[in-house]
Amino acid sequence: MKIYPAIDLRGGNVVRLVRGDYDRMSVYGSNPGDTALWLRDQGARQLHVVDLDGALEGQAVNIEAVKAIVQSGLFVELGGGIRNRERIEQYLEAGVKRLILGTRAARDFSFVEETVADYGDAIAVGVDASDGKVAIGGWKEITDTDSMEFCKKLEQAGVKTVIYTDISRDGELKGTNLPAYERLSSLSLNIIASGGISFESEIATLRDMGIYGAIVGKAIYEKKLDLKRVIEIAGDK
Repeated sequence: MKIYPAIDLRGGNVVRLVRGDYDRMSVYGSNPGDTALWLRDQGARQLHVVDLDGALEGQAVNIEAVKAIVQSGLFVELGGGIRNRERIEQYLEAGVKRLILGTRAARDFSFVEETVADYGDAIAVGVDASDGKVAIGGWKEITDTDSMEFCKKLEQAGVKTVIYTDISRDGELKGTNLPAYERLSSLSLNIIASGGISFESEIATLRDMGIYGAIVGKAIYEKKLDLKRVIEIAGDK
């Protein structure tokens, strides 16, 4: 299983939110490039990056910070405000390897189909769930779309990678939604688990489920989890 340390960006800083609440934000660094190198030195092979400002504004707000992260040489997947082809091209030219569609995917499914046809595996979709419903617009708007059914629809559309986040668990350091990933493991998708992963036992359980990847964020920055140990348990070699 692949481990994706998370770098969330706001105002050029490395931050973490609690349940996507922009008013409950902790700052962990002012140099995202240095953070990427720190994570690489601990054995990270890939990174999950989110432009939180972009998620709210629909613009590439932290593009310079993203470019600095890419300089680490790690595989970088990025989400937050990617709602048109111009933004996709901009980030691919900057060296980002995988772009995560969120709000646009939920609002305009044809955009998912078109971009997957054109960009293949470089396109992933982030499914952010609140009480089982898809959340969009920086998690500010809850739709009526069932998150599990949406994942099945993505599978049918040829999407390869889905990042599934239970918002209620994100940043709480209380554990992730393992039953949700048990259900998702039956799909022929590369599922990346996200939201609240805080214990070594969860890493082992997700690995044994056959989950493709796991995102670790606040638990690393708060030293609740040791990244080297997490990578070892996951077998991310």
